[in-house]
Amino acid sequence: MKVAFAGTPEFAAVALRALIVAGFEIPLVLTQPDRPAGRGQKCAMSPVKEVALDHGIPVHQPERLRDPATHAPLIAAAPDVLVVAAYGLILPQAVLDIPRRGCLNIHASLLPRWRGAAPIQRAIEAGDAETGITIMQMDAGLDTGPMLLQEAVKIGAGETAGSLHDKLAGLGGRLIVEALQRLPTLTPQAQPEAGVTYAAKIDKAESAIDWTQPAEIIERRLRAFDPFPGCTARLGETTLKLWHAALAEGRSTPGEILSVAPEGIVVACGEGALRLTELQKPGGRRLPVADFLRGFPMTAGQCFSPL
Repeated sequence: MKVAFAGTPEFAAVALRALIVAGFEIPLVLTQPDRPAGRGQKCAMSPVKEVALDHGIPVHQPERLRDPATHAPLIAAAPDVLVVAAYGLILPQAVLDIPRRGCLNIHASLLPRWRGAAPIQRAIEAGDAETGITIMQMDAGLDTGPMLLQEAVKIGAGETAGSLHDKLAGLGGRLIVEALQRLPTLTPQAQPEAGVTYAAKIDKAESAIDWTQPAEIIERRLRAFDPFPGCTARLGETTLKLWHAALAEGRSTPGEILSVAPEGIVVACGEGALRLTELQKPGGRRLPVADFLRGFPMTAGQCFSPL
């Protein structure tokens, strides 16, 4: 079976490595164009491209796939299946029709819950007890195709988007190999109409903390937005990034600092309070609270202001 692959970030690179190890013939990899990245904004290739080049696999990097001319490398590769994982480009019907046995998507949720761009973050933010991986046949809709395989994982109490991403990436790699090996015997199952939710793309504007919200909701968002884009809060003239917190006791005006200690900075919320335990100042590194306070003193009675 010839398996072409389309993906861009590390989540997809894990799946591509799994397909290579499993011995599938991969005639072509599609990934997004090299883009500026990091503090120096140097042009960098995607993790998927790095894996492909390391294994001598041809790479195609179109800006978009609307132009039929961009389909030529995939047509020439003549794949039986196209596996798609976090590619970042919409596949038009003409592309979906190229592989002889269709296109399979590795989606990081238990469909039909959390269709869309940010299923890992939205599951944590919503307080879901579990999520998982769905291997589905692609159609023209947004993650609406019939399902072939699905497996759940628990979302731990301290789970961040980063740690959950790593769990799901490994699971996705294992399930796509299993799906391809069992493809002739798998029966596609239509997604149920009940339980559909959409995982909207993360907007950086969402990173600003609203202290009038309950502490439980803010704590989940901190974990959902770790490592990207992080959550921000303004103290005086300084905008800080807040990375980790635990629920705490306390009540006052939302945003008021109730206590400052090496084990945490307690801040009042709309309901309850949060004990901040990891922070970052502009240009600095993420630091445990005790280290952070040595370079950025804070006192009880100060108030975070709206961004």
